[in-house]
Amino acid sequence: MNFLIDFINIAFNIYSWLIIIRILLSWIPVNPYSPIVSFITSLTDPYLNLFRRIIPPVGMIDFSPIAAFFVLEVIRMLLLQLLLMLG
Repeated sequence: MNFLIDFINIAFNIYSWLIIIRILLSWIPVNPYSPIVSFITSLTDPYLNLFRRIIPPVGMIDFSPIAAFFVLEVIRMLLLQLLLMLG
């Protein structure tokens, strides 16, 4: 059971860092066709786009990643609580 809890924590941490990197990439000029940028975008944009539909950008500031982080943490906590109850 500890392995599964650790795996979930690591997976969510990696995905959170990918979102942070994606946010930083939106602030600097990068080649969107770069393999690394394309990889990060393909992993994070489907999730972030869910929140972009609900929370539109205000001017040039996109607040949707804040909601995305919040929901990601809620999902992590619910999964971990479920595993602890089952196990």
